[in-house]
Amino acid sequence: MPKLNGVIETVLYTRDMAAAREFFESVMGFSAHTADHRFTAYALDWNMLLLFAVGETSETVQLPGDMGTIPPHDGAGRQHVAFAIEDEALAAWEQHLDAHDIAIEGRTRWPKGAVSLYFRDPDGHLLELVTRGIWPNY
Repeated sequence: MPKLNGVIETVLYTRDMAAAREFFESVMGFSAHTADHRFTAYALDWNMLLLFAVGETSETVQLPGDMGTIPPHDGAGRQHVAFAIEDEALAAWEQHLDAHDIAIEGRTRWPKGAVSLYFRDPDGHLLELVTRGIWPNY
């Protein structure tokens, strides 16, 4: 079997791109790598978080020149993404979310010592901040 190196893109679908950008840039501290009316891309280390406007990816996208095409995709409902943080950043994140009036909906202490904080973005997606020790590779 050929080797996979990891997950390079994670996608969330949004009904309000402006509100989603505001949240991910002001609350999460991300900087847009590229953006247009239908998507925004954020580089996080070697991973990308992509925001797509709901319904804007339901048709094949023809890229410029001879770059090719991107097949249709879309998503619905509340999705989930976990972001890795270091142990020493946990308290600062709690304070930061509180300062932005973001409710922490749940806290979990995992058997190997990891801690997760759960909260929502403007689309209701469940976001998680998690410290080391949750999985064998983190």
